[in-house]
Amino acid sequence: MKSYSFDAVIEIIGINPYVQVPETILNEIFIQAGKNKGHIPVAGTVNSLSYQQTLLRYSGLWRLYINTSMLENSPKRIGESIKVTIKFDPSDRKIKPHPKLLEALKSNLEAKSKFDKLSPSAQKEMVRYISSLKTEESRNRNIERAINFLLGKSSFIGKKTL
Repeated sequence: MKSYSFDAVIEIIGINPYVQVPETILNEIFIQAGKNKGHIPVAGTVNSLSYQQTLLRYSGLWRLYINTSMLENSPKRIGESIKVTIKFDPSDRKIKPHPKLLEALKSNLEAKSKFDKLSPSAQKEMVRYISSLKTEESRNRNIERAINFLLGKSSFIGKKTL
C-alpha cells in the first residue's frame, strides 16, 4: 500500500488529541480501503515512530487520534506541528489469547461460558490486557483475577463483578 506524508497540528476534542488528515490523502485511503464509512485501519509514523491506528469520523471530520503510545505526552502537545505518514493497513489485528489464559478457561467451564457470553469488545479488552503483561508472575496473577471476575468473585481491570 502506498504511504502518504503530511504535516499536521495536534488539536483536541474533549480529552482526545488528534490530527486532521488532508482530504486528498483521505480520498486515496478510502479508495484503497474500498469504503469511506466506519472504522478504517491505518498505519504509519508520527515523528518517525511507527503506529497502528484506526481512522474515525466524528462530528463530521475524519480524525487520526494521537495517543500517548504514538507520541509521548500527546495531550500536553496541543498546537504542536508533527510529521505524519499514513497508509491503509489491511493486516490482521486480532490479538490471540495467551496460551495460559486459554488453558485456564479450558479447565474452568463456568468461566469459559461467561467469557464466551461477554461482548466481543470486553473479550478483546481482557485478552489484550493479559497478553500485554511482561512477567509470568504478573500474567499468572491476572489470569487468576480474570477467572475470578468471570465467576463473579472479584473485579478485574477496573470492572466490578459480573
